[in-house]
Amino acid sequence: MKLTTYFQKFFQSSQSSGILLLGCVIISLLIANSGAGSSFADILQYQLGPYSTSVWINDGLMAIFFLLVGLEIKREIVEGELSSFKNASLPIFAAIGGMVVPALIFAFFNSGTEYANGWGIPMATDIAFSLAIVAMLGSRVPASIKIFLAALAIVDDLGAIMVIAIFYTEQIHWIYLLFTALVIILLIFLNRFKVTRHIYYLIPGIFLWYFMHHSGIHATIAGVILAFTIPTNASHTEISPLEKLEHRLHTPVNFLIMPLFALANTNILFKSGMVEGLFSTLGYGIILGLVAGKLIGITLFSGIAIRTKLSSLPADSNWTQMIGTALLAGIGFTMSIFIALLSYKGHLEIQEEAKFAILVASAISGVSGYFILRQAGRKKTT
Repeated sequence: MKLTTYFQKFFQSSQSSGILLLGCVIISLLIANSGAGSSFADILQYQLGPYSTSVWINDGLMAIFFLLVGLEIKREIVEGELSSFKNASLPIFAAIGGMVVPALIFAFFNSGTEYANGWGIPMATDIAFSLAIVAMLGSRVPASIKIFLAALAIVDDLGAIMVIAIFYTEQIHWIYLLFTALVIILLIFLNRFKVTRHIYYLIPGIFLWYFMHHSGIHATIAGVILAFTIPTNASHTEISPLEKLEHRLHTPVNFLIMPLFALANTNILFKSGMVEGLFSTLGYGIILGLVAGKLIGITLFSGIAIRTKLSSLPADSNWTQMIGTALLAGIGFTMSIFIALLSYKGHLEIQEEAKFAILVASAISGVSGYFILRQAGRKKTT
């Protein structure tokens, strides 16, 4: 199986943006633990119009991130790896296992505690970081594994989006929800009448974001809804409006929006007792959920799907590579931190502990997954 031109560009982009993200994490941690930490915190709380800087980043710019994710999901459903059950079955089963088992592990440790609302934190996979590590391994990893991980991460993101929409929604304001529905109907009509110019979707999309933000449903979901109304086609030769917009968004999302999110949300001030906090029920739930939960869930559900002949192992791959891939899926980072912020709104100390546990879990998953895939690739070439 050869990588398509799209996937080649996608992985090259992911490799570069993953390195940039890592740099932003390090910079943010250094700033938070330096004399500039309080000034940086003030910048994040600075009011820009009706909202603070951090709200513009987490609710505004991240809606554009979700728009890109939504575009990727729709394209894969229409013409890519999710376009048929045969192609999509293994990453779908793997993603389900990779969401259910981590959530159950977190709930096992935290049910009935003040941390219980964070069960969605270990469900997420960070596309940029996980694919960046695979890209660094080059030819040691078969193309089929790269595509499997990309499809798994996309399905995982879809699951995380649904979790945010259903379980992390605050009080509903029905009048704004009515306006939201009217904008969605307008967007659907534009799609049905085959309007192809992006501007006719993006302007209503801004209103969609505003109404959804005030409705109580998290505003970033507006990005996904908007994405699913952008016209596309099943042709591999004709470039659709969806693919054009997706192409234009990759650079600003990967090299501006996600780095800004990393800078704004990993500025963790290390305090005494923070390491001990990793050994609390919150720390156990996040770390074991992301590391062990993803590994167990993905390999178990993949094994069942393959054993029952609903799916087959990716071409030119083996179970060692599947284990390495499952570990890489434990890199939660962007989505996990995002869900942690929603889970513990108003509880800054818990947010900090959760973010630190996510960073530790993501580092463990990334390093272990990298070395297992590297070793498996070396054995194959000798």
